[in-house]
Amino acid sequence: MNHQSKKPAKAVVLLSGGLDSATVLAYARSQGFECYCLSLDYHQRHIAELNAAKKVAEVMGAKAHKTAQLDLSLFGGSALTDNAIAVPEQASTGIPVTYVPARNTIMLSLALAWAEVLEAQDIFIGVNALDYSGYPDCRGEYVKAFQNMANLATKSAVEGKTITVHAPLIDMTKAQIVQMGAKLGVDYAMTVSCYQANSEGEACGVCDSCRLRSEGFVAAGLPDPTRYKKHT
Repeated sequence: MNHQSKKPAKAVVLLSGGLDSATVLAYARSQGFECYCLSLDYHQRHIAELNAAKKVAEVMGAKAHKTAQLDLSLFGGSALTDNAIAVPEQASTGIPVTYVPARNTIMLSLALAWAEVLEAQDIFIGVNALDYSGYPDCRGEYVKAFQNMANLATKSAVEGKTITVHAPLIDMTKAQIVQMGAKLGVDYAMTVSCYQANSEGEACGVCDSCRLRSEGFVAAGLPDPTRYKKHT
């Protein structure tokens, strides 16, 4: 008797090239999803993270990887899109200047568009509400609100194929994320999290993202494979 195997469900995974998004890709694959990775070239300070995203997608078996082009430096308003605004090198209070206005909303909207074309009902994003920089679009309430909007706004959802936005890291510490990724076989040496990495992907070691990443590896009790710039 010929049994036809069931095709795996498709999912769009937002992939920045950093630690969190690589972990989410590994998690989505471990749940049996066929992963279509989406990155965004928004004219951020460096392309090292986009180069990392390409490598992560290849090594970790993504079905496809696309990089959307959208120049958010037209608006500026963030240290990541305006070179006149310095990246903070010390911890600060409040929402930092590395916040990019509406970035996660833009990326999730692009993921939603691709998901609808793919007839995928699942989107994965690596936002985290514990060890993060205080960005408003990294909170659980935001993810739920976007999912509600997605199911009002799309043809597929109106016709009964609703969208689920997965944020599996939302309530995890950075140490827990690192530990989960390590168990799933993520090679974090491939990833770039630094806000001001150089063209080789070497991290500054002093920005908020570097600090959170470094503290995560220490708390997880695992060696940090991050490549840092040599300071003279």
